[in-house]
Amino acid sequence: MSDSQPSSSDVLARVAEVLESRKPANGGDPAKSYVAKLYSKGDDAILKKIGEEATETVMAAKDARAAGHSGSEAGKLVYEVADLWFHTLVLLANFGLGPDDVVNELARREGLSGLEEKARRKEEG
Repeated sequence: MSDSQPSSSDVLARVAEVLESRKPANGGDPAKSYVAKLYSKGDDAILKKIGEEATETVMAAKDARAAGHSGSEAGKLVYEVADLWFHTLVLLANFGLGPDDVVNELARREGLSGLEEKARRKEEG
């Protein structure tokens, strides 16, 4: 990463701040903000949007695979994943959570086999 590009954690922190500011309790106006409008519609609207974005991500990945993992189709995949991440961040913020919560969970799992982690969840749950 070059010095001119912000770190991913900086970008995620700024997005999280904006999402907080768009909550109706913090002055977010549904008439002026897409995110405030999503918040005002409630969890189901946010979840529906995540489902749509997940489907679009899957379709973009299939198109990128068909194009040999390169070119404009790969760019469309990045675009769709960004939409999916964004809407997932909206959902997290709606529950009082943020990107650091997810990063901390990923750090907790770091070095664990996915199979081990899944087995642990079964034992705990």
